[in-house]
Amino acid sequence: MKVTFKIWKQDKPETKGALKTYEVSGLTEDMSFLEALDHLNEELVLKDEAVIAYEYDCREGICGQCGVFINGRAHGPHDNMTTCQLHMRSFKDGDTIVVEPWRAASFPIIKDLIVDRSSFDRIIEQGAYITAKTGTAPEANAILIPKEISDQAMDAAACIGCGACVATCKNSSAALFTSAKINHLNKLPQGKAEEHQRVKEMTYQMKEEGFGSCTFTGACEVECPEGISITNIAEMNARNFKAKLFG
Repeated sequence: MKVTFKIWKQDKPETKGALKTYEVSGLTEDMSFLEALDHLNEELVLKDEAVIAYEYDCREGICGQCGVFINGRAHGPHDNMTTCQLHMRSFKDGDTIVVEPWRAASFPIIKDLIVDRSSFDRIIEQGAYITAKTGTAPEANAILIPKEISDQAMDAAACIGCGACVATCKNSSAALFTSAKINHLNKLPQGKAEEHQRVKEMTYQMKEEGFGSCTFTGACEVECPEGISITNIAEMNARNFKAKLFG
C-alpha cells in the first residue's frame, strides 16, 4: 500500500509552518494510522531527515493524546474514534492524506502535530475535584445513587480530554469538555458540597483561556471519541445560572 502524506511541519511555536509532502510505501491495511507515521519516521531517520513530531501514549483510545486533523476531520474519517484507533484500511492505495494539528488559539502549536493543551489542565484545577475525608474507602453501596444518575455521571466522566471538541468547533469552544467535567461531579452526592463554586470557577477559567462560545452546532458530539452528549452543555448553562442566583 502506498499513500502520499501531506503533514504540517513547524519547528517552533514562533516559526512559520507549512505542509510537507511525503511519499510512503510498504504500508498494510492492518497498520494503525500511528504505525504508518512510525513507518514514515523510520524512513526519515534512515535518510537523516527530521522526523514528524506527534503525541501518543496508550494507543488504546483512552488517553486522548494522539489527536490530529486528518483530511479535515478531527481524528479522521469516522465518528467517535480516536486517531490511534484508526487503521489504514480506512484509506485506499494511492490516497493523499492531509495531517494537521488541532487549530485553536487556546491550543498553541509546540512542534509539528503537537499542541499545548495545558489550558484544559487549568480548567480542571478550578474545580474538578471533591473535598472528602481521606481514609478507608466506604462500602460501595453505603451511598445510594439512582442508576439513572450514576449512568449520566459515568457517561460524562468518560471524557478523555483529547480536545477534538475544541478543534472541530467553528468557535473553538471548550464547552463540551468543561460541561463533562462539571456534570460528572455535580450529579453525584460527593460533589454537591462544591457544585455552585465548581461551575462558576470552571466556566470562568474556560473564558479566561480564550475558548469561544458554544452555538450548539453539534460538531463536537460527532467528533468526540467517547460520544459525550451536548446535553451536558445545556445542563452546565442551567447550573451556571442557578449558581449565580444561589451560589
